[in-house]
Parts: sequence; C-alpha cells; structure tokens
Amino acid sequence: MYAGPMTDTGASPAGPLVTGAEIARLAGVTRAAVSNWRRRHDDFPAPAGGAANSPLYALTEVQEWLDRQRKGQEVSPEAELWQALRAAYGEQMAAGLAGVAAVLAGEDAPGLPDDVAARVRELARTAAPVDLVNGLTERFMDSARRAGSDQVTSERVVRAVCHFAPELPAGATVLDPACGIGVLLLSVAPGAGTRCHGQEADADNARFAQLRAGLLGRPRASIVAGDSLRADTWTELRADLVVCDPPAGVTEWGREELLLDARWELGTPSKAEGELAWLQHAYARTGRGGHVLMVMPASVAYRRAGRRIRAELVRRGIVRQVVALPPGTATSHALPVHLWCLRRPENGAGADTHHTVRMVDLTGNAPDGPLEPRPDQVADVPLIELLDDTVDLTPGSHLRARHRDFPDEYAALRRELGDELRRLAALLPELGPGDGAGSLDGATTSVADLARAGLVAYDGPEPVSASDQLDTDYLRGFLRNSAHARRSTSTGGTHRPDARGSRIPRMGIDDQRRYGSAFRALSAFEDGVRKVDELSRRLAEVAREGLATGGLTPRE
Repeated sequence: MYAGPMTDTGASPAGPLVTGAEIARLAGVTRAAVSNWRRRHDDFPAPAGGAANSPLYALTEVQEWLDRQRKGQEVSPEAELWQALRAAYGEQMAAGLAGVAAVLAGEDAPGLPDDVAARVRELARTAAPVDLVNGLTERFMDSARRAGSDQVTSERVVRAVCHFAPELPAGATVLDPACGIGVLLLSVAPGAGTRCHGQEADADNARFAQLRAGLLGRPRASIVAGDSLRADTWTELRADLVVCDPPAGVTEWGREELLLDARWELGTPSKAEGELAWLQHAYARTGRGGHVLMVMPASVAYRRAGRRIRAELVRRGIVRQVVALPPGTATSHALPVHLWCLRRPENGAGADTHHTVRMVDLTGNAPDGPLEPRPDQVADVPLIELLDDTVDLTPGSHLRARHRDFPDEYAALRRELGDELRRLAALLPELGPGDGAGSLDGATTSVADLARAGLVAYDGPEPVSASDQLDTDYLRGFLRNSAHARRSTSTGGTHRPDARGSRIPRMGIDDQRRYGSAFRALSAFEDGVRKVDELSRRLAEVAREGLATGGLTPRE
C-alpha cells in the first residue's frame, strides 16, 4: 500500500529529533516509563518539535538527561543510523531507506549523504544486511503507527491476511497492486520460489520494496512504480493470489477516464466507491481458480452506492468469505475493517457452483487475539439470503440471527407474557359505585398548606408524606389524576407538575389508606401494562425473525 509522508520533522537547529518510543529504545525501557519521566521530572527535556499528542525531543538533550539520571544506555548503531536518516530526509524517510537498501545491495544510492552511506557500510561489517533492513523497516512502520497514518499496512492486518490466505502451490504467482514498501506482499508469499509482483504509486516506496525483496533473498520479485488503476503494468498477469490494502476513502481514483475500462465486469464503481474499483482491478488480475484477499473499510459492505457490484459478486459465487476483523486491527483508528476473500470460478467467467458465503465476525476479539473463529462467530449464509434490497455483507448482521435459539427464546417469552397477564388481572382492585368522597368539589386541602404544616416533604420529583396523618399513596394518587394534570399544564401545552398548587380531598387516615391501596394497585397495573407491551413487541419480533430465517416453523 502507498506509504505517504510521515509527520516527523526529522531535524531541528538542535540536531536530530526523537519520539517517545525511540527514547524508550535508547533507555531500554517501556514507553510508559518514558511517559512517567515526563510527568515526574521537571528537568526532562522540553519538546523541540512535533505535535501536542506526538512531541519530538532533541536527541542530544535526551542523551544528556539520561546520563544525568543514570537511566541511559549506549545508543545502538542502528538507532544512530535511523536518526541520521531522519535528519537528512525528514518526512521523506522512504527515500532514505531505499538509499540504505541500495548501499547494502551494492548499488548506487544517489542522494544518500556520504556520512550516512559510510555508517551503512560500517554496520554491514558486523550485522547481516537483511537484519539491518528489517530493523529499519520496523522503525518505519512504528513511526507510521505512532503518527496515526493508514498509509502503511499494519502488522495486525498483515497477520490477518496471512492467516486467511489460501495455501499456494509451488512457484505460485502473487500480486499486490498497491504494495507500499512491500510488507504485505513479501509476508503473504514468503517462499523464495514464489513469483511476487507489485506496483506502487510512490517511486521511493517501490524502489525500497524491490531492494528489500532482493536482500531478503527473493530473486523472483518484481516491484515497479506507477498507479495501478490508471497505468497498470501487469495487464497480462493472471495471478494465483492477489492481496491488496487499497487507499481508503479516495474519490479521485480516475473514474472519468476509466468509464469504459474492461476491468469493470461487475459494474462501473461510483466516484465514492474507489475501494470497489481496486477490488475489481485485483479480480481482473487473477487466473481461473485464483484468489483475492482485500482489506476493506466496514462501510463498503453495506453502502447503497455499491449494492449492484456486491450483488454481482454474490450472484456469480465470487465472494467466498467476509471476515470482520477486531477493532484496532488497522493502524490509524479503532474502527473494524473487513477482509474480503474472493475466488475466480474454475470455469472462467461463468458462475461457480458455490452456494454460500462464509461470514466470520471477530469484532468481539482483542486486536492481538486469536484469528481462528469460534463456532458462534461463523455462519455459512446462502446466496439467496444475501440478494435482497441492500445486499449487506456485514458478518455481524447475519450471525446474530443464526446463533439465536429461537424455539427456547420464543417459548420463554410466551411463558413470561402469560405470567404477566395473569398477574395483571390480579392487580386490578375491586371498585364499587362512588359516594363522591374523593371529588375535588367537596372539602379539600391545598398541598401548599400541608407542606407548611410539615405533613409533606419534597425529597424527589414527587411529594411524600412526612407524617402518620397522611398516606403517601393517597397523596400521589390524587395528584396524578386528570384534573390535576390539566391544572399543571401551561398555556403552551407543556406539562409542568406543580403539586404545591394542587388540592386533595380531606379524609381520615383509615380512608386515606383504603384509597392509597387502590392507587398503589393501579400504579402497579400500569407498570405491568408497559411490561406487557414490551414483551408483546419482543415476542412478535422473535416470531417473525424465527419464521423468516428457518429458526421456527408453524405447527400443524
């Protein structure tokens, strides 16, 4: 994948700058320890660059502070080389890494400062070139991760793609059309006999990827610079496996100039669906029976603009598996990403005999947790179920229904509803003809007077009795009747309960308790009615979904 510019400034008037992670490496401690030093030590060096959430520090000041605190250790030659590269190249670190790889490969390295080239040759005398280039690659990827960049495929994404990739035959051909510095391409096809082909829009990234492949002992790797969508180098290639972590959210991918391109056999992608353009490009470069593994934003699985293309993928049996990876798998955000696994039918362009799509939902797992799904995280969904108005390929939406025990859930809700209905009937109080005692037309007392007399307290939203002369349920029952509701409603229609302005009938405490018991039963009845309403809604929902998905069937 294309590796864009880093946010590191690289150098300052004070010399090379280092990140908190690099300070941790220098001192042989964790990043958390460096954060603690910054908070606890007033003399810790002040930031000399960077942003508030990713400060940079002058290397010389850091080394002096570590020496004073006796926390330092000798800076490794590799760390010194990295700092020298940052001082020379700043945000264009890929160009510096390509220069280092060229020196290690015995090639010309135009633009690489002489002192840096000398450091590289000195290191090559004591360290294996492959170890040195791998160490620098790890630092580059860590720098991208720290900067929140999604321009470099993360180690977790690489791990997931390698896990779900098919087993390749000897001498297989693998392509990555947006390979960046080649991490994904060279990881998914580790065998020396595999023919690796890559293309990358950034020339420095492409050169570094090619040189690194050579140092890793991959003589059959060929990585070139160029935009795969607009200027594809591998037009005649038909690979056994295509892997791709394409640029996400890019609208200027060349749709206008590529409207009639033959690669859009599943449908012309809209301007907003650049990921589906990359997917069709990858699919066009597979041979019969060839596989595609695409890293996709989760939204591509359900966006309306891509519905027709998704429908063709499903209808032709091309999409075989969609894996929702754990949040945090991508470098720059915590949102889940999907891995789409496609396969070109063995019989060419015609439909395959594959009748299901395997849906795997790992979103409940930790980012570094197991990738082998549990049985409840997998469902084989028939194609016909996917071909609805939305063609939603989100794994979670299909797994939830399939792993529900509809018979038990339906039976339990029926029992609960029946019990609640029987309880409701018992809650209704026995009421007979009234004698007018509870009417507000008779003798009444204002709640304000009761409060002044100390008989009513306001400890919550509703008043309560503060005396054995007044029953709380009696008080609240009369305050909740419709007459008081009308009195408490403003001219604008807003309901504003104001108990102090209300009046309640005068009764002895025994009569109050008799009325209070009835009001209490009615309140419990109303609560039960609301519960019955919710149970009824859930019961109908379970019944409909169970019938529609085959989890329930009508009895004869």
